[in-house]
Amino acid sequence: MRDRPDDFDEGLLRPALAAWGIEAATLDYAPVGFGDFHWIAGGRGGRRWFVTVADVRRQTFDGLRLAMETAAALREEAGLGFVVAPLRAGDGTTLRRLDARRYAMSVFPYEEGRAGDFGDEPPADERALIIDLLAELHRTPPPLPTPARPLELSGRAALEQALGDPSLPWLGGLYARPAQELIAEYAAVLRRGLAEFDRRAAESGEPVVTHGEPHPGNLLRAPGERLLLVDWDTVGMAPPERDLWLVARDASDLARYADATGRRPDAGALALYRLRWALDDVAEFVEWFRSPHARTPDAEQSWAALTATLKHLADDDAAGP
Repeated sequence: MRDRPDDFDEGLLRPALAAWGIEAATLDYAPVGFGDFHWIAGGRGGRRWFVTVADVRRQTFDGLRLAMETAAALREEAGLGFVVAPLRAGDGTTLRRLDARRYAMSVFPYEEGRAGDFGDEPPADERALIIDLLAELHRTPPPLPTPARPLELSGRAALEQALGDPSLPWLGGLYARPAQELIAEYAAVLRRGLAEFDRRAAESGEPVVTHGEPHPGNLLRAPGERLLLVDWDTVGMAPPERDLWLVARDASDLARYADATGRRPDAGALALYRLRWALDDVAEFVEWFRSPHARTPDAEQSWAALTATLKHLADDDAAGP
């Protein structure tokens, strides 16, 4: 997130880092990603760590802990070197509460490299490397425990409420009224999208270990041409199309994956996961703009993303099946 959390006491971080044996000489906020909050901790001698603080009202503490444990097991037990997994504290845990109910912290090794941005379109040679990485992940037997990721819309209630009674005022802030008008403009497209999702959601393939969000923003190009995959909050068991729709762009991409795994991706499942992502994004932005907000970099980014997502949904709707 580009905005710092208003209600978080950063003074909690240094004492909490002691659980990992880290004495932070410096602690700098890192305005990256979307959803969690990040700091870079610097120790004596130049060593650094990447510190992530998550709001466990969005994803439960137990759910996030299970995801972090899975990522750690993929690195430690399965030997997947591209997994940037959380470090274990002195007691073996990967996630620790910072307060009674809202925030929790994990610590990662600091990796040198360059990340992309969501929406970047990697060239064919780079897509091939990403597909090889995903094929290796999908071939890996699931470590225990590994969360299940059923095909569902996490923000459906908020979206249906916004569509069901458009007369209710949105009082969140600067973008509330424009966002409400935009949702009303695209209401028919969104309703058809929900109906299409329901019609096809029962179609499900054999689950594998998936990352959930292997877009360019979560891929780090490290020295030596290594690709590293970060942000394992959504790791879990699901059909491979949950990952592949974000990467594969043509028949050669799908053929490369099939050659590596012996499993040919399903075109219908790829489209379904693309639809799910778009609808969940719209629901998250609806909740954002119906809640108190100011004109901040994160709000501006959310407004741009909402308008772009609705346009893509309308284009897909017009194109038909």
